[in-house]
This record gives sequence, C-alpha cells and structure tokens, in this order.
Amino acid sequence: MKIYTRTGDRGTTGLFGGGRVDKDDARVECYGIFDEANSFIGLLRSKLAHDHVWQEGLHEIQVMLMNAMSHLATPSDAAKPNTAPLPIDGAVFCEHWIDELEAAAGPSDHFLLPGGTEISALCHVVRTQIRRGERQMVRLMKEDAVHESITTFVNRLSDLFFALARAELFRSGVREECWRSFVYKTRKKS
Repeated sequence: MKIYTRTGDRGTTGLFGGGRVDKDDARVECYGIFDEANSFIGLLRSKLAHDHVWQEGLHEIQVMLMNAMSHLATPSDAAKPNTAPLPIDGAVFCEHWIDELEAAAGPSDHFLLPGGTEISALCHVVRTQIRRGERQMVRLMKEDAVHESITTFVNRLSDLFFALARAELFRSGVREECWRSFVYKTRKKS
C-alpha cells in the first residue's frame, strides 16, 4: 500500500468508518492538534536518555493518545465500530504520575513562566498543545459525542505535563520562575 492515495488532493480527508469531510472540519482539526502534541512528546522522548525514568510513561501516553485520536476520527454514525482501546484508565494513570512528581518536587501554587531547561520548556509546549486540542474537542462535542474517557484523559494530560515541567526543574536544580499565585486575593471594597 502506498503512503499517498491522491484522495485528499481537493481538500477532503477520510474518517474512520468511511466518511469524508473537509480537512478543516472540527473533527480533523481536533485530532490533528493531538497529533502535533504526540509528535512533540516524541521529540521530548528523543531528548531524554533511553533509560530515563519517564520513557515508559511517555510511551504509554503516546499509545493512549493514538487510540484516542482514532476515536476522535470516528463519527458516532460510522459504518463500522472502532475497536481501538479507549483511554479508560488514562486520567487515573496521569493522576498517579502527577502525585509521584509532586511528592518529589512539592505542590505548586503559582503560574510559572515556561522555560528553565530545554526539557521543561518542551513539557510546557506539549501542555499548551494539549490545552489547544481540548478547546477544539469542546467545539467537536457540540457537533458529535466524544467518549468521557477521552475528555477526562486529555484534561489530566495537560496537568501531567505541567507537573513534568516542574519535576524537570527540580531535578536539574533550576529555580521556578513564578508569575502569579493560583489564588488571587481580592481587595475588600471600601
């Protein structure tokens, strides 16, 4: 099978189940953003040593994202069912990892300026791509159903990459650059 099909030359693409939509369709935009994030996770993994403690978890995240993307590419009225696994335990997987990272680095109570090290900055890039994908997923949900396991997994995933960015700074001995506290103080009106 050749990698090129020529079927998308006029601006449409095929969905799982056989339907076709324009390449700027909300569904295509949604899984496309997560594809970008997954590619950056691959870049992140390439910057880490092969035996780095994060490698296995990041690999698992990439697999869960690929499966989630296949479901996002499947309309609810698709002619055939999508049998790829849903990320049923994806949110819990992220929560456990976040808890481990925060146990080492401590909890955060501030918004941070992204950066510090290349690895930390890459984690923030992935975090923001996941958030952008989540916003597009909400748009898609106004048109078609998205399985709850995908929405909760994606929401926790951006939190995980925030925690990974902090853990990298902690491991490297680089000070976090705080911007503002998560808790805003309100002035009492006189």
